[in-house]
Amino acid sequence: MTGNAHDDVLKVLGEGGLDLYARALQQGGIPAPAAPEAPRLVRLGLLNPALDDPDRLEPVAPHIALHRLLRASADRVAEERRREERLVEALQPLLQAGGGPEPATALITLHSDKERIGQVIDEVMAEARELLAVQPYNSYTNADPALHEAALRRDQALLDRGGRIRALYQHTLRHAPRLAARYERLTGDVEARTLDEITERLIVIDRTVALVPANADRSSALEVRHPALVGYLATTFDRLWRLATPMYPQAVTQPTLNGVTPRQRAIAALLVEGHTDAVIADRLGMNVRTARVHIAKLAATLGSQSRAQLGYLIGRSGILDPEA
Repeated sequence: MTGNAHDDVLKVLGEGGLDLYARALQQGGIPAPAAPEAPRLVRLGLLNPALDDPDRLEPVAPHIALHRLLRASADRVAEERRREERLVEALQPLLQAGGGPEPATALITLHSDKERIGQVIDEVMAEARELLAVQPYNSYTNADPALHEAALRRDQALLDRGGRIRALYQHTLRHAPRLAARYERLTGDVEARTLDEITERLIVIDRTVALVPANADRSSALEVRHPALVGYLATTFDRLWRLATPMYPQAVTQPTLNGVTPRQRAIAALLVEGHTDAVIADRLGMNVRTARVHIAKLAATLGSQSRAQLGYLIGRSGILDPEA
């Protein structure tokens, strides 16, 4: 009997083979073409062709069949153990010589399932003391509310351990009710700031592990543990953080210059670069309709009659000057 046949014993018995074997025992035998399971029972050693009638199958006594199957199973286990011993003998010299360099797969790992990504974040944050996060507009607003609750509990556990949280958002989320409620529920060393434009979603935990999206819809993520890469991402966050405007715990109102709001100045900077309304809306975390309303107000403030003239008047107005 082959190893493959042993692997199929329980499967064959569960697919009607056990009933057919029991019937053969009760009747003292069955016709050979009695059922499709019959040939497989013959291969398993539960049925044998009758000596006086090849078209009839006779059952092997259960205690004999069981003994044969168990013995074959023991032989397979013994063979696997011998195989393990040969593997140990082959690799032992290499193990004694040292493990060699850390494989690249341990430094950058691709996770292609959102549930798995959440598990990785939970595992890494279990004992973490610092969380740096960049949350784009659509990343935050489109997430499942249940995920927000889970993240809130996870963040509070970090704060309860004496850790700290720093989070960056786009200006469009400064007055989002759900975001405000989130920070009102957190207690501890937690701060949030905003910028007109931020990077893609980024999570840096204890400056040793980072997670970044691996595709456009964020259904996949890269878990980065390479010290140089994680350090680079953390430094990028720190520099963005210094440029950002405090949102929580104390919101800071950005000044209006010559009737042009900070939001309109951000739009103006992208307009003079030649971007479309859709691109401007995406980069600033707003819908296209809202972006066009701001563009219309900016045009009215500067007295522009056309898109081309608006670009000229923006440059002439000085609202994009560094000292403005």
